[in-house]
Amino acid sequence: MDILQAIIIGLVQGLTEFLPVSSSAHLIFIQQALGLSNVPLAFDVLLHVGTLVAVFVYFFSDIIQMIQGFFYSLLDLRDGNFIPEIRRDPYKKLAWLTIIATIPVGVVGILFNDIIEEMFTGLTIPAFLLLITGCLLYVSQRMNSGKIDVQNITIKEALLMGCGQAIAVLPGLSRSGTTIAAGLFAGLDKEFAAKFSFILSIPAILGAAVVQLKDLSGGNIEIGACLVGFIVAVISGYFAISFLLKIVREKSLDIFAYYCWIVGVIVLVGSILL
Repeated sequence: MDILQAIIIGLVQGLTEFLPVSSSAHLIFIQQALGLSNVPLAFDVLLHVGTLVAVFVYFFSDIIQMIQGFFYSLLDLRDGNFIPEIRRDPYKKLAWLTIIATIPVGVVGILFNDIIEEMFTGLTIPAFLLLITGCLLYVSQRMNSGKIDVQNITIKEALLMGCGQAIAVLPGLSRSGTTIAAGLFAGLDKEFAAKFSFILSIPAILGAAVVQLKDLSGGNIEIGACLVGFIVAVISGYFAISFLLKIVREKSLDIFAYYCWIVGVIVLVGSILL
């Protein structure tokens, strides 16, 4: 893998990890287009870390307050004030809801990891599931009441988004798209659904990187290409978060639904004919 290929893959990873168009599907498509049958695992781990850095940088203040809120809530638990404080402090609530909503993807990853990995070998499944991603985005916006925000979100809505994240381990189902759609189906305000989706990505991306680390061996890797890919993933990931939040605030997610349908149909037809 040369530096140009590393830049392209890093760009695709950074953008599609957060835009609701499925990073897994696009990485499969672009790697096959570039003729890369075996991307080094170390490079894949670095790309995941790069997108994780992008989230941390963008939501740094919120994340710090959530971490502080989590530890303060442990003191509240000792003092018997846990529930009242969770209701009063949105960061304490977000910290615990993030933990609870991460459970489904952890369970799916542990139980079905080998089955899921087999789905990453071809184009047909990712292309078909990309069409499903488009449908979820399109329909969820039209069934959304948009009244629930950080003040009144409950475990039920958080778990629904967590289940969306769990099924999005399938290649072609966008993690951000599926979690945002789940939030919209649950009645979350659109901007808050997007923000909570990004926060939920932190433990999910971190967990994926940790799982990959156990298979990491000291093979030959191109340090320069890996570092360039990492930097591109950080920058493009930060841009993707900012761009999607702007779209969510000012426009509709339909453009991403149309994109998923177009790309899904092209790849699906191509995979059948070739």
